[in-house]
Amino acid sequence: MTAPGPVEPPSEELTRLAELHGVAASYSPSPDRTVAASATAVTLTLAALGVDAGTEASVRAALAARERELAERLLPPTVVLWSGAPSPALDALPPGTRLSVETEEGETRTSVEGLPPGVHRLSVAAPDGRTAAAHLVVAPSRLPTPTTRSYGLLVQLYSLLSRRSWGMGDLGDLAELSDWAGRALGAGFVQVNPLHAAVPGAPTDPSPYRPSSRRFPDPVHLRVEDVPEYAYVTEREKLRTLLERADRLRASVLEKDALIDRDAVWELKREALELVREVPLGPGRRAAYADFLAREGEALEDHATWYALAEVHGPDWRSWPAGLRDPRSAETARARGELMDRVDFHCRLAWLTDSQLTAAQRTARDAGMAVGVVHDLAVGVHPEGADAWAQQEYFAAGMSVGAPPDAFNARGQDWGLPPWRPDRLAESGYEPYRRLLRALFRYAGALRIDHVMGLFRLWWVPQGHPPTEGTYVRYDAEAMLAVLVLEASRAGSVVIGEDLGTVEPGVREKLRERGVLGTSVLWFERDWEGDGRPLPPEDWRADCLATATTHDLPSTAARLTGEHVELRDRLGLLTRPLAEERAEAAADTGEWLAVLTRLGLLHGTGGGHGASEEEAEIQAVHRFLLRTPSRLLGVWLPDTVGDRRPQNLPGTWDQYPNWRLPIADAQGRPVTLEELAGSARLHALIDVLRTG
Repeated sequence: MTAPGPVEPPSEELTRLAELHGVAASYSPSPDRTVAASATAVTLTLAALGVDAGTEASVRAALAARERELAERLLPPTVVLWSGAPSPALDALPPGTRLSVETEEGETRTSVEGLPPGVHRLSVAAPDGRTAAAHLVVAPSRLPTPTTRSYGLLVQLYSLLSRRSWGMGDLGDLAELSDWAGRALGAGFVQVNPLHAAVPGAPTDPSPYRPSSRRFPDPVHLRVEDVPEYAYVTEREKLRTLLERADRLRASVLEKDALIDRDAVWELKREALELVREVPLGPGRRAAYADFLAREGEALEDHATWYALAEVHGPDWRSWPAGLRDPRSAETARARGELMDRVDFHCRLAWLTDSQLTAAQRTARDAGMAVGVVHDLAVGVHPEGADAWAQQEYFAAGMSVGAPPDAFNARGQDWGLPPWRPDRLAESGYEPYRRLLRALFRYAGALRIDHVMGLFRLWWVPQGHPPTEGTYVRYDAEAMLAVLVLEASRAGSVVIGEDLGTVEPGVREKLRERGVLGTSVLWFERDWEGDGRPLPPEDWRADCLATATTHDLPSTAARLTGEHVELRDRLGLLTRPLAEERAEAAADTGEWLAVLTRLGLLHGTGGGHGASEEEAEIQAVHRFLLRTPSRLLGVWLPDTVGDRRPQNLPGTWDQYPNWRLPIADAQGRPVTLEELAGSARLHALIDVLRTG
């Protein structure tokens, strides 16, 4: 691997201009090292924000304009007011400034005192004649965190097949899992992968973290038989044929070691849902559908229009006829009218999926779960998808989100996700962000936010440039957090931030201050500021979800046996000799096992690495998690049956079947939901958590 070459740093004036627009001119990959961003990266990033910095003269002009704008303005576009706390923006107004607030409810007030939580409209008039208007976000000071400890199951939903699902796990399986886990196991939650709508393709990108839309869920997760109109389909022979094909598809995964084929599942479900749609809605169902259409409004119409157009022109909207690339054009309006039947079909699918998601959360709570279903919010969307088309004004053209070079990846990362423009978000009062959160919280007992550090800053990579030539762009974290806390508190939901990896100083503290839980994974919890040894359980933070592993990491069984190293070796992913990698992994695991033994948590092990010893070690890992003060404990569902295979192996594409594996036992045999419910190994591990 070749180290990145030297870059031309930005000039002093370009640095100042960048700072005034929230663009970093340097970054720190470690506390003792600062690296300059390239002048090219800074210039291109500013251009994506509508700032011309292409020449020295344009830099000076833009800098003068920005300094004048900030000096003269009375208010930023969005003002945050935390309940019970002063607002720096309001405190900075000139004495004698008059205020007028139009609340969400349409009431007019002349003071911000006692304002209810919400996003209101603020107008001010200064004594010198200047006026300004801004969005005013009033939010509770913090979210309440769970008052009692609970544990839950972590699962990639597609991987959880039952004897009723059609080749991949679905929302019926989610409801069934939640019902069983709540009632029989005493679990407090079930956490799933993002269920956002995917970009259709041949094949479809299986990653749930590159969706077409984060706002609307994917109908591939529907349990078709649970749609009320299914019982009244008149073409029973066609339906029977589809069910037989679904049986064969499911059997191919469970009995013939095939991969999950999302596209084949969707083809069957789409055909079945086309038949279901022919059944007229009853008066009550029609009224409910009308309410859904009214509530979702233009956003749903745009979403459904994109899918209807994609059926005709393909999924990359950037290659569509020019007029259709603009969701507000006359050509798009005309096409929407011509395709109204397909638009309605995709609106109907969104409604049905939303209904089943809501039912799954209701089932979880009825089963006694304190939290219920924990949904996952991906960090961004696919550049070719529905959100990127419908919300073009909010995305930075020619930019992609990624990560800078670090000790683990000298080349950095480019995730291929267009970032939101912080300036446009602020000008809108964070409307697309608010609507996204509100939609998710409708059926989420809790929300996990992937790469929660993105609320503070994101690494922008200019198109056509390597990730090493990117730079950080800062977001208004106070506003992003205020909107998050506002919407979560309205829904009575918990928020969990995925804050693993490199985290900017102060971020975890700010999240904790607002009641956002963090994420702690056992193998990473070490005294990094001291001797680097495993962190004692009593020193773990309380405000977090504690787990042994995640979907991006080896299963616990694979880590304990070293099979994760062997897998990477078979795929040619190791950067050092196999013997060195084995030795390092064994030393790391051995150090943790020594801690578990010293604490008296490792019971009943034998002399070899047989199943009984492996199970005892996995149980000991979870006994350790019980010793921590963490409010939530997560159990990776594949760990309960000894699954060796990771669901996703970062750094691979076609070398490994990411996002396409069913849950399997230690021998690689797929395990159904029904078999999980009867697994002695699963119940033994759960007993550890239930008895403490």
